[in-house]
Amino acid sequence: MKALTQISTFLDAQAAEAGAARNTLLAYGRDLRDFTEWLDRDGLTLDAITRDDITRYLSWCEAQGLARSTRARRLSSIRQLTRFALEEGWRDDDPALRISGPGKTQRLPKVLTQAEVSQLLAAVPKTGRTDADRARNRCLIELLYATGMRVSELVALPVSATRGDPQLLLIRGKGGRERMVPLSDPAREALTAWLHIRDGADSKSPLGRLVAGKSARFLFPANSKTGHMARKSMNDLIRDLAIAAGIEPSRVTPHVIRHAFATHLLEGGADLRAIQTLLGHADLSTTEIYTHVLDARMRDLVLNHHPLARV
Repeated sequence: MKALTQISTFLDAQAAEAGAARNTLLAYGRDLRDFTEWLDRDGLTLDAITRDDITRYLSWCEAQGLARSTRARRLSSIRQLTRFALEEGWRDDDPALRISGPGKTQRLPKVLTQAEVSQLLAAVPKTGRTDADRARNRCLIELLYATGMRVSELVALPVSATRGDPQLLLIRGKGGRERMVPLSDPAREALTAWLHIRDGADSKSPLGRLVAGKSARFLFPANSKTGHMARKSMNDLIRDLAIAAGIEPSRVTPHVIRHAFATHLLEGGADLRAIQTLLGHADLSTTEIYTHVLDARMRDLVLNHHPLARV
């Protein structure tokens, strides 16, 4: 089977069976095209490559000056393909199985303390021009911190998913994958208050016209192409809240609050697998970064507060 046909079959399977997002498929395609072009120059085929061949390719990538993160991603793409080749019976082995990658430069996510999140929540009444704005802002922040949703998931949340005072929310994440996340009591209260204002808006008011129009299906309607609140608007809200709370705005983004959700759960003793499910991570290794955040905090605690550290 020709390499391009194999890659095409692999990408089709990733889209149909694994629900891979379009950007993921494009990244796989670019990486694997580069790999097969390198194989062609050496007269090799995917059916016959060995572990040494893949290692030589990675060395070649390094010699080309590619960043560690790029080389790690290319190896990941090759691993996905060789695993698929084994499953499909194109090969009798997986030559990439035990290859150690270059790894990525690990950057720990920025995280807010629980006290700082409380400061943000306390600042909500200071933001927004109207009661409706303040109710919406409170609902946004409470849901974000209670569920760890991605900002794209939050702003596009359908109102139908929030009816009936739910204790769980069904969220559609990356690649169309669905997951259930529980709601805290404060989040449910904020949601109920916002729905009351949203549903009861005067039909002649700006909010009422949004609810009656194409934005009706979204919890957070807006006058935008999508019909829901824009990510930029959410970023602006978080910045305003940080300023009102006395926190450096550069330290606070919607994604930082998602990190805070995960880290605070881990601090409270939550299981890493459970956090992986709640965040919608496809790979546990992505979630494991939060254990390093806690390790860094513990080191800081000892170095700055242990009596022997001041000797």
